[in-house]
Amino acid sequence: MTVETSESIFCANHPDRETSLRCNKCGKPICVKCARRMPTGYRCPECVNQQQQIFETALWYDYVIAAVVSAFLSGLAGALITRLGWFVFFLSPMAGGVIAEVIFRAVQKRRGKYLPWAAVGGVVLGALPLCALPLIVLVFSLFAGGDSGLSFGSLFSSLWLIVYVVMCASTLYYRLRGIRIN
Repeated sequence: MTVETSESIFCANHPDRETSLRCNKCGKPICVKCARRMPTGYRCPECVNQQQQIFETALWYDYVIAAVVSAFLSGLAGALITRLGWFVFFLSPMAGGVIAEVIFRAVQKRRGKYLPWAAVGGVVLGALPLCALPLIVLVFSLFAGGDSGLSFGSLFSSLWLIVYVVMCASTLYYRLRGIRIN
């Protein structure tokens, strides 16, 4: 014997959608579009966001620390690595990993959603002076009428710097990003 109820339940986020699902944490009615699959059932987006906020432990100054540390170490590593020619392909990801570990320890192993972006910004800012120097040499040598071979050689060395920044920043980003819960 089945009992039918004439009362319809509608999604809390989409009042025009009829549903029979409920969040397994708070019991709020949710539609299929709002439901997030978890190992124990379906949850509403609000409960999932509350769960994710537990893992974000970074403080406001951790972003500053990450940017400053990555800028300093990136400038130092970039000055050394870009002088080694094609070895930049092997050493740049290693430098990114080392910088990520130093940042992770400097912020006392706290994690934040935007911490990798602050660190990547620091890598780019740390490499800017290294990239600007060959361009300044090129401009002055072209206006002075000097040997352009030397200036174009220094410009070519800045290509190694671009390769370094891209590879180092991508490694740094993915090392700091960690586990995503979605």
